[in-house]
Amino acid sequence: MTSRHTVAPSDTAAGRSAAEDRRSPVSTDAIWRLPVTVCRITQFLGERTAGALLERAIASADGALKPSMVRDRELDPDVRRSRSSQDFAAPELTAAIDEVLEAVERTLGISCRYTEPDYSLNVHNDGDFYRPHQDTSAEYAPRRLLTFVYYLHRAPRPFSGGELRVFDTALPLHTETAGRWQERTWRDWEPEHDSIVFFRPTAWHEVRPVGCASGRHEDSRFAVNGWLCSPDPAHRREDGHP
Repeated sequence: MTSRHTVAPSDTAAGRSAAEDRRSPVSTDAIWRLPVTVCRITQFLGERTAGALLERAIASADGALKPSMVRDRELDPDVRRSRSSQDFAAPELTAAIDEVLEAVERTLGISCRYTEPDYSLNVHNDGDFYRPHQDTSAEYAPRRLLTFVYYLHRAPRPFSGGELRVFDTALPLHTETAGRWQERTWRDWEPEHDSIVFFRPTAWHEVRPVGCASGRHEDSRFAVNGWLCSPDPAHRREDGHP
């Protein structure tokens, strides 16, 4: 007796059909946007303390202010234009940061235990800016855990612009590539006198161009810009604490 066989569909066709059934209905061009959290506190030090700190900033001798660097070691006026002083002392500011740090840590989901502050005075005048950048990288600043920027200026505000623009994360949903700038959204934060902002150093951000018609030093946008950094391994004790 002759046996009869049923012809099955091609394995290739069956596999292709199954793969199509499993394919995500989400477009391959979909963009995943994540808003970046910024902690902002206004009237941070109070009128008297903030006023005294502003006068110290204004009194900064021109000789103490140097062109601001990129990655702490390079001059690039196409990327950053401002002046900075690494020797500016603001102990009242760091003490106030310590008082709010626990709440900031909870909000940003980080731990700054055993960190040490590193900061400078930054002065922006007419035409100054800082293009989009991050504050940390494996090569240049791996120890930075938290960025803070404290703003000072005379009243009424003698300059325009100078907002802190913080970009939301924008990543192609189906790839491992970096975010695409044309897809990014952002929020601008006003450089209001006696206000401070905190955010993760990995956030992309920029200082928008400043306009200052007088061009006078005392009419500048002053900011104490800094980070809380993990201790330098070279200075750690055997128990791991600084």
